[in-house]
Amino acid sequence: MVSGFRKLTVYKKAFDLAMEIFEITKAFPAQEKYELTDQIRRSSRAVCRAIGEGYRKRQYPKHFSSKMSDSDIENTETQVSLDFALKCEYISKVEYNSLIEKSEEVGRLLNHMIENPEKYLPRS
Repeated sequence: MVSGFRKLTVYKKAFDLAMEIFEITKAFPAQEKYELTDQIRRSSRAVCRAIGEGYRKRQYPKHFSSKMSDSDIENTETQVSLDFALKCEYISKVEYNSLIEKSEEVGRLLNHMIENPEKYLPRS
């Protein structure tokens, strides 16, 4: 049974996005392995990590909001990497639009969590 942070819609969407990015970056050129490929994989996965970390500390609303903010920062970093991937022609405009749309949805969900930490407090 899935529980905790794994049941959060934002986590599921962020995880799916990170996995999609992983699959797409397999086709990136070898010379990008230690630059763009590693960076976009790292930042997209960091979104999920920060969600998990923040959820564990949700009884502290300021800490929770801070970790969700960290997650949002990583999400923005992922978007910047997608900008480079498009400009370098490693992904198509269609792939880019789809990934950016998914990333923006994750961002909206994270911002809701940042602005409403009380909705995520543990139940007594």
